Amino acid sequence: MGIGIRMDKYAVFGNPIAQSKSPIIHSMFALQTGQQLTYTAELIEKEKFASESCRQLRKLKGANVTVPFKQEAFELVDMLSRRARQAGAVNTIVKQSDGTLMGDNTDGVGLVNDITRNLAWIISGKRVLILGAGGAVRGALGPILAEEPAELCIANRTHLKAEQLAQAFSGMGNIKSCAFEEIEGTFDLIINGTSASLFGDLPAIPASCIADTTACYDMMYDLEKPTIFNDWVSKNGCTLVSDGFGMLVEQAAEAFELWRGVRPQTAPVIEYFRRGHQS
Repeated sequence: MGIGIRMDKYAVFGNPIAQSKSPIIHSMFALQTGQQLTYTAELIEKEKFASESCRQLRKLKGANVTVPFKQEAFELVDMLSRRARQAGAVNTIVKQSDGTLMGDNTDGVGLVNDITRNLAWIISGKRVLILGAGGAVRGALGPILAEEPAELCIANRTHLKAEQLAQAFSGMGNIKSCAFEEIEGTFDLIINGTSASLFGDLPAIPASCIADTTACYDMMYDLEKPTIFNDWVSKNGCTLVSDGFGMLVEQAAEAFELWRGVRPQTAPVIEYFRRGHQS
């Protein structure tokens, strides 16, 4: 009898989870880098995250965590990276050699890598507007500010939440806040960090904030058609437009490197999905 190859096991925890592209993405990374592993999507009952994830992690080398469990994962792990502490949430769990769990957050760096590497848009020295004040935006602020924009404005439906975030990150750069209706002037880069596109809705921002040279990015994605936000900005004169699928692949690559010590190439994976092999 032949000796079987031991396969390290990884998973993503979420609810819902059936729509997840992560198993295919990580399988492509593994083939590309010659890593022996399996990666599955695991549905976790909303009231049982701590007990069920701990049970599953006993047999896993690491895991990703998606909605609605990122804050619970933050509380679950034994130690936190600086990125996770800034984000107040964990999307990647790394099992250390002694069995302890380290929590990281790769969402923000995934966003920045997609914008600056894949799209070749510049954040440094630019005026940036980010829409929303929830977990997705909080996770993005540290990596965006690390790029040293001239100004970062957080705009939200309710100003108070935006102001609280701006105060929390005020030591990292020139950061301001306002309500949607208080947005003034044009911006070099606008990032939609709200979940409005998932519900066929738009953040109530003025079209006057879009200039001829503005680049617009929706963290949400739809592989079949433009998101409602990207459709709206295009109709209002924006020609540099992207959704957040590249962010998904880039945050996965960051997690893969944390687990395996090797950096996969993201461009072939993004292209594979964009060409319609998986919708």
